[in-house]
Amino acid sequence: LVDFWATWCGPCKVLKPVLEKLADEYQGKFILAKVETDANPELANQFGIRGVPNVKAFLNGQMVDEFSGALPEGQVREFIDKLVPSPGEELRLQAMEHYAQGDAATALKMLGQASQLDPHNETIRIDAAQIMADAGEMAEAGRLLASLSQLTAQEQRVQELLVRIEFADKAKDLPDAASLKQRIAVNENDLEARLQLANLLIAHSQYEPALEQLLEIVRRDRSFQDDIGRKTMLSVFNLLGGSGELVSNYRRQLSSALN
Repeated sequence: LVDFWATWCGPCKVLKPVLEKLADEYQGKFILAKVETDANPELANQFGIRGVPNVKAFLNGQMVDEFSGALPEGQVREFIDKLVPSPGEELRLQAMEHYAQGDAATALKMLGQASQLDPHNETIRIDAAQIMADAGEMAEAGRLLASLSQLTAQEQRVQELLVRIEFADKAKDLPDAASLKQRIAVNENDLEARLQLANLLIAHSQYEPALEQLLEIVRRDRSFQDDIGRKTMLSVFNLLGGSGELVSNYRRQLSSALN
């Protein structure tokens, strides 16, 4: 694994300790080499380095994979594990195959075993949190996510899970959907009922009708609870990964409502 870096590069300084930690942890399963590009322009040119950090993986003298930028530890680990999978990583992949087939119990059991084999593999904990959240076990999912390193906690998948847990917590003590819809039918300006209904719908993964309620709050009163309609819509966009037809549609409608 060759780390092409430069002394003036801030992201290189972020990535360096991650690579060194993993090189030590993997105990010789890969060799970490470092090439300072300004001091070795011929090598940088030979391997087509256009920006740093740039990490290239070599097997038997041939480049087999690469990545650019200061990736979080979890993603760097996944990159390495594709090339030299640990026993824990192999068990994690098998566990997620069981989950994809609908066997959550077996998947969680295997993830527990994988974590014992590879306690530093944070992706195992994220997978377990995903399964727990899908089963409605939000407190346990939150506990698993709270154990992640600060860098891994910033990954998109983790942030999406945290938003799910947040909305599930908000929905715990809310009235049922029928009651809230009745309140809105009686008074269309009952923005509190609209917000509660939106939170309830989000907790049950009913995103489009939730966004419709939130958009209506924005249209009727931007000042309601410090612009909570718009802020909650942005949280839903993040929950949905920030892209896709539904997100694009409601981004346009939100933009129109704000103008």
